[in-house]
Amino acid sequence: MINVVRKSVNLVAATKSAVALTLVLAMPLGAKADEAAAKKLVKAMSDYVAAQQAISFDYDVSLEVITTDDQKLTLAASGNVELARPDKVRASRSGGFADIETVFDGKTLTILGKNLNVYTQVAIPGSIDHLVDELRGKYRRPLPGADLLISNSYDELMEDVVDVKDLGSGVIGGTECDHFAFRKKDVDWEIWIAQGSRPYPCRYDIATKVVTGSPEYSIQIRDWKTGSDVASAGFNFKPPSGARQVDVADLTKLKDMSDLPSNFRTGGK
Repeated sequence: MINVVRKSVNLVAATKSAVALTLVLAMPLGAKADEAAAKKLVKAMSDYVAAQQAISFDYDVSLEVITTDDQKLTLAASGNVELARPDKVRASRSGGFADIETVFDGKTLTILGKNLNVYTQVAIPGSIDHLVDELRGKYRRPLPGADLLISNSYDELMEDVVDVKDLGSGVIGGTECDHFAFRKKDVDWEIWIAQGSRPYPCRYDIATKVVTGSPEYSIQIRDWKTGSDVASAGFNFKPPSGARQVDVADLTKLKDMSDLPSNFRTGGK
């Protein structure tokens, strides 16, 4: 059994720490002059994403955890997200130890553990924004890339930002992006935004500063589609044959539907 120290990372900020390399980045005294331009491009991304009525994308995500003996470990998963504004979402996540599908039809949220053939349903009527708040605050099950998909993502991302850096261009999955880094009191975050007429988020990294080792959450987006290019799977849930329904309170007891594998447990440090 691996003991890990885990703290929820507030998904409203990000920075990327180099692996196997310590990089000292010396910013010129006039670097703040780029702050307005950086915020303008993040606002353009937020407005573009919020304006899309139908979106789908595949993603790869990594979540770092710190063991009680200060070893940093990374948990990786992949999945797909499809949404139809204002109130429908279908998302999947497969991490090797868990295979989860989440479906929201504007009234009811369903979480299906495919590997267990177990599902739960809870009434959460409202918009995608409301669903994101409920999942993050009440159920501790944030949607992948949720901070980037809500209608007011710019306000959420920029709240309490104290430092902005324009890091120029970067390439994510073959797409040339504008690369920015932002700092808050408790988190650092970075974002890579596709250049051109479709300024969608290609990568989003968050590092918490309130846990020793500054563990990170990172999501990389690929196969971004909007509008008529989205091949919808629909948002109605039909239980698989033999699936067993459980109460939402039982989710915490089902380790194979957790963000942590069954051989991990939260330590006391």
